Amino acid sequence: MKKLILAALTASVAFSPLVASAADAQGHREARQTTIVKRNGNVVHKTVVRQTARQYRSDWRKGQRFDQRQARNYRQIDYRNYRGLRAPPRGYHYVQSGNDAVLVGITSGIIAAVVTNAIR
Repeated sequence: MKKLILAALTASVAFSPLVASAADAQGHREARQTTIVKRNGNVVHKTVVRQTARQYRSDWRKGQRFDQRQARNYRQIDYRNYRGLRAPPRGYHYVQSGNDAVLVGITSGIIAAVVTNAIR
C-alpha cells in the first residue's frame, strides 16, 4: 500500500509542471486563495479565484507572427487617417497595437513593418 501511495505522489509531482505550463500556454492564468473560516463550530473553506492581468506585448519586430490577443487596443486602421503611413501592398493591412501601427500580412500574420508612435 505504501508503494502505491508513494508512486502516485511521485507521478503527481513529476507531471504538475507539465500541466501548469499547458494551462499558461492556453492563457488560463488564475490566482487562487483559500481561507479557512470557523462559523458556529463548523469549518468552512472558501476559495477565491481571480484572473490575473492580461500580458500585452509592445515590442513587435519584423518577421514575427502577429497575435491579436497580445496587442493592446487592437483594431484595423485606415492608413489615410495617420501621417507617415503609406498605402499597404496587396495582401497586407495596418493594425493598431498600443500607439504603434503594425503592417501585417492578412493570410500569414507575419509582420512586415512596425511604425512606432504613429497613433496618438
